[in-house]
Amino acid sequence: MIEKRNANFAIPDDPESSTYRFIIVAAKRARQLQNGARSFLPTTSKKPTVASMEEVRRGLVKYDDPHRDQPPPPEE
Repeated sequence: MIEKRNANFAIPDDPESSTYRFIIVAAKRARQLQNGARSFLPTTSKKPTVASMEEVRRGLVKYDDPHRDQPPPPEE
């Protein structure tokens, strides 16, 4: 059996989180890995993007969402 490896399997299907946020956080984490940060997971991949996406998908990368706890804008 051939294992499918594409974005549909890498991006979490979580209604609370957005795909855009996932990509941004994974990209920032990939940059950290490129600059020498240690990975949270043992990996066989040499690509920091693959490692960072797996770390974010598993919830190992913590980040703040500045829009999460904001009240809605007042209506005019």
